[in-house]
Amino acid sequence: MKHRPRTLLAALLAVTSLVAVGCGGDSDDTASDGGDGGSSTELTKLRIGYSAWPGWLPLAVAEQQGIFEEAGLDVELTYFADYTASLDALVAGQIDVNAQTLNDTIFAVASGAEQVVVVVNDNSTGNDQIICDESITSVADMLGKTIAAEEGVVDHFLLLQGLAAEGLTQDDIDFQGVKTDAAAAAFAGGTFDCVGVFAPFTVQALERPGSKAVFTSADFPGAIPDHLVATAEAAEDTDAMQKLVNAWYATLDALEADPEGTRKIMADQAQVSVEEYADFESGTTLFDAETALNAFEDRPDDPTSLPEMARRINPFLVESGLAEKEADLDGLFDPSFTQAYVDASS
Repeated sequence: MKHRPRTLLAALLAVTSLVAVGCGGDSDDTASDGGDGGSSTELTKLRIGYSAWPGWLPLAVAEQQGIFEEAGLDVELTYFADYTASLDALVAGQIDVNAQTLNDTIFAVASGAEQVVVVVNDNSTGNDQIICDESITSVADMLGKTIAAEEGVVDHFLLLQGLAAEGLTQDDIDFQGVKTDAAAAAFAGGTFDCVGVFAPFTVQALERPGSKAVFTSADFPGAIPDHLVATAEAAEDTDAMQKLVNAWYATLDALEADPEGTRKIMADQAQVSVEEYADFESGTTLFDAETALNAFEDRPDDPTSLPEMARRINPFLVESGLAEKEADLDGLFDPSFTQAYVDASS
């Protein structure tokens, strides 16, 4: 990853209020900090949810190292052991921003939720895995087998993509909808033939002797991007969203400046060893701001373009039975805060 130095955060905070005015923001409870990261008379309150995914665990670093406060935010950060519960919390308005995948966001919008992608965290490049016992070495071998994944969310989505690539559907397997943590534990204990899980739950699943990943998100480039997603109401507070984006990139700078110290924080939150967490890093590709801006661009036929991937995911969710209708993608992506960060950093 390539990031601007942490010292740019104060300069970025100076333009936050200007961006808010330019975008029509009107945060009433936050005074301008004038470019001094600690001089705000009041911090902007924001409720953020996240769960156990390597691309979102940097939020634990932001909390522990005071980066949110430096950016002018008073964050109530909630860790969800159950990823689905975080999705439900955002829909219910119990949090303002949630860390979630693109396919799960599109599913929520198709179901009537109003959500906006404000940060591109990463792309899954191997940390979502379909893991099988030693008797299964290919997708074709999955025919008629019992396969568990959390129904309707990211690894169910990956499973369906892998099956479709080989001309199979969910009807060709015995699918079992099980929460991710429980699915990993049950597979490790021999209950299922295969399981779809994401890191860090892959560690537990792979404890089963002879088990291995038959395919992963690395086989479907660009298919599983991860984001910070705001409710439409929260996204209207452009001051808060800009501060959140500034804080996110300051956090990535902290990861680069102190890889060992920050890895320890994230490993502790994920409840794995530092060595196990280090193994996750190649399977989750964190995006710097320039890469994120590139991902926001609409490039037909390019799976690394978020609008293009959204257009591909939309009908797939319907055809696979995960959604009843396609989502309205208009206004789903807002790159303006990342653009403002890049402009202030150059």
